[in-house]
Amino acid sequence: MRVAGWISGAAVLATVAAVPVTAQTPQRETVARVVAQRHDATVKALQDWIALPTIAAEKRNVAEGAEYMRRLALDAGFQAAKVIPTDGVPGVFATLDSGAKTTLGIYFMYDVKQFDPAEWSSPPLEGRLVDRPGEGLTIVGRGAVNQKGPQMAFLAAIKAILASGRKLPVNLVLVAEGEEEVASTNFHQVVAVPEVRDALSKSIGVFIPAAAQNREGSANITLGAKGAVEFQLVVGGETSDKYPKNEVHSSNHARIENPAWRLVKALDTLVADDGHTPAIDGWFDNVRRLTARQKQLIAEGAKLNPETQAKESLGIGRWIDNEPYVTSLERFLSQPTVNIQGLISGYTGPGGKTVLPSRAEAKLEFRLVPAMTKDEAVTKLKAHLAKRGFDDVRVTVSGGYGPNETEENSALIQAQKILFDRAKIPYSITPRSAGSWPGVIFNGAPLNLPASQFGVSRGGGAHAPNEWFLIKSSNPKVNGLDEAAMAFVDYLYIVAQEAKKRR
Repeated sequence: MRVAGWISGAAVLATVAAVPVTAQTPQRETVARVVAQRHDATVKALQDWIALPTIAAEKRNVAEGAEYMRRLALDAGFQAAKVIPTDGVPGVFATLDSGAKTTLGIYFMYDVKQFDPAEWSSPPLEGRLVDRPGEGLTIVGRGAVNQKGPQMAFLAAIKAILASGRKLPVNLVLVAEGEEEVASTNFHQVVAVPEVRDALSKSIGVFIPAAAQNREGSANITLGAKGAVEFQLVVGGETSDKYPKNEVHSSNHARIENPAWRLVKALDTLVADDGHTPAIDGWFDNVRRLTARQKQLIAEGAKLNPETQAKESLGIGRWIDNEPYVTSLERFLSQPTVNIQGLISGYTGPGGKTVLPSRAEAKLEFRLVPAMTKDEAVTKLKAHLAKRGFDDVRVTVSGGYGPNETEENSALIQAQKILFDRAKIPYSITPRSAGSWPGVIFNGAPLNLPASQFGVSRGGGAHAPNEWFLIKSSNPKVNGLDEAAMAFVDYLYIVAQEAKKRR
């Protein structure tokens, strides 16, 4: 999942009993008891979901993952759920009509990143319960925090409200995809289905359940996210006859071009000599600068998210150019990037092999900021390479979308503020996440809906070995699974109240 907190995330509620978040939530104690009674069943459901990974890049469990997501929605109380075919991995569309006057959109992803079991301390599909020092009892597995843990907490919230004999305060429209981890290649096709689009158009906005607590107990609200475009550059015998079709002896480099060098030369034109500033022609033409208000929010947020923790979590000792913390944060949230994820060419085993490779590939991604678009970025990349004569460098775009933005006064965001204020939790507001999710599909035309992230749970290791999600917290200021579910219960009621005020 590309949703990333601007430092370590941040959003905290204390335990269900300790924090009277919303006196307005009817029969809250009854719902909380149901959540607690169903705790073991919820954990087991999360473990079962972790055991079935959908990995779009490997075409793994494509049909099975979609059907499983459909059944999860029905089991949670959605009256209707169906699989929506696309040109790639299918999506899922579900509706829950509670007869409410307000409809809320929910976005899920049911796919996960690849994994190498050899890098994990426990089997990545086991969902083992592990005590984590200073945190509490966690579940370890691929998809635990990104994104199945927070989503399971949300489903648990729905179940608890219904099991307590109440109707939800809002109607729900759920859209889920299985290609988020490859930059949502075909998700737009799901939302373009008239039935799906019409249902979403009735909503006040769409949010994605998230796990964004930090260990300090502060909360963070994000008003958007960068866009992402994933692509590959390939050079070799398949792109030009000046390169060999297969590896040849390295002595031939005296008379045959090496595709690896050619790729390196092409890559070097994409950034300035400093190694990080994008240098693609026209790259900054439509980049919107931070406003005074956005800079103010960043400076205020820095006070709640210590620099030492940020550096520690990233394993670094300094920022680019040894910049001050706030300056680095402004760069983090405002600069579009051209990043090399990996380079593949030739022999990489022990010792040497004296070969001239037949192929070189680089995997890259763009991160886009307002008012850039995916199409603009891809067009400028291709024009940039063509202008410099790199006609033998093939560009393949595997997925992507533009940035998204939501107004601070939208009902989705105001509901988050109300929740934190009632719980007396300090919080900051971030102009956008430096990570990405396809919120622009809701935020942009034709829906033009607010789109946000919300969740008050904790986890870590997304995209990495030993990914974890907090089940029972040892810190009363940090939410475990049950408390996270109750926060979603409260959020639904606050959203309904906020929407009513605006009618």
